Amino acid sequence: MSKFFRRFFEKLIEGILMLSGTVTSLTVLLIVVFLFSEGISLFNTSPVENKNAITVNHHNPVGHLSPAQVKDIFDQKITNWKDVGGKNDSIILFTINDISNYYSEEEIGSNFEFLPEKLDKLVDSIPGLLAVFNEKYVSKNFHGTVVKIDKNNLPDFISGTQWFPTAEPVVQLGVLPLIMGTFWVSIFAILFALPVGLATAIYMAEVANEKVRNIIKPIIELLAGIPSVVYGFFGLIVIVPEIQKIFNLPVGETALAGSIVLGIMALPTIITVSEDAIRNTPRAMKEASLALGANRWQTIHRVILPYSMSGISAAAILGIGRAIGETMAVLMVTGNAAVMPHSLLQPVRTIPATIAAELGEASQGGVHYKALFALGCILFVITMLINMWVEYISNKRKFTR
Repeated sequence: MSKFFRRFFEKLIEGILMLSGTVTSLTVLLIVVFLFSEGISLFNTSPVENKNAITVNHHNPVGHLSPAQVKDIFDQKITNWKDVGGKNDSIILFTINDISNYYSEEEIGSNFEFLPEKLDKLVDSIPGLLAVFNEKYVSKNFHGTVVKIDKNNLPDFISGTQWFPTAEPVVQLGVLPLIMGTFWVSIFAILFALPVGLATAIYMAEVANEKVRNIIKPIIELLAGIPSVVYGFFGLIVIVPEIQKIFNLPVGETALAGSIVLGIMALPTIITVSEDAIRNTPRAMKEASLALGANRWQTIHRVILPYSMSGISAAAILGIGRAIGETMAVLMVTGNAAVMPHSLLQPVRTIPATIAAELGEASQGGVHYKALFALGCILFVITMLINMWVEYISNKRKFTR
């Protein structure tokens, strides 16, 4: 009887473990599907927000504009229709807020019942007009032309250099500055953290005695448990003012500040993984090197480090992964300027910081909302590639032993 109950409980535990693994896998899969379904829905949709219609006079040959051209027109960088393929005529901008300059409240109607008719008449009477108003005010027999705007597409999204997701009337969704800002901060963080982390790992694994190692190791592991917002506070109060003072900058929130903070945050991962790789070097290899006349440092340099290089590389890549995915600390110290980075001493913006700062303000289902999910897809792909790289290096290490 007891044997029956033991087998029953074993099967029950197996079933619970299988159910737990299945639910976890399905949850992760559903999260990924949701992320990509929202992100991919951005493409082949119009970048015109708030259901606006961009209209011109029916004599105007311009029936198609790109989002960048619309922005330049509203920024007064383009002021003549000939610059966008039209006639030699000045561009006259009109938005619904300008209606009082042309018609009285009585002419529009107390409930805006005459507004479609008046807008139709206005567009039809002014050849150089570019009018923007809600599409519900486009009359059935509209005499003007509704301008077609290029839809969002992946190449422009990746290569664009202007990120203005709330611009009116057409949003600008170029994520290249955000991608470059993410890599810029992360790569320089690793360049700062890897030498320090590797030196610490070598000291702990090969130089320090057991007593010192037992003191240092818990302290390093404690660094991994500090919340990122605490690192952000430290960077904002200590690192940012020092950078501003040393380099005589107007502001200290720069890519350099973000790199230093992320480098400190990546140190526990780099030190722990590198130390494990170094300590796993076979004792026979160390003793053989010493027996051949090499001293301790020659053994570390020519035997231990080459043998554990794949583990050290995995540590560096994991550190990059930690830096790329970090949000709060970067948000606090990098200045959040969505511009192409040309120097460590200028503000930048990263993908995680952009998502964290803007998602709460984006209207659900809008272009801005979908663009942030598309950014999440890019971040997911980058992180997945990094993890695959770590897996490849780890497997390579196993096969070369």
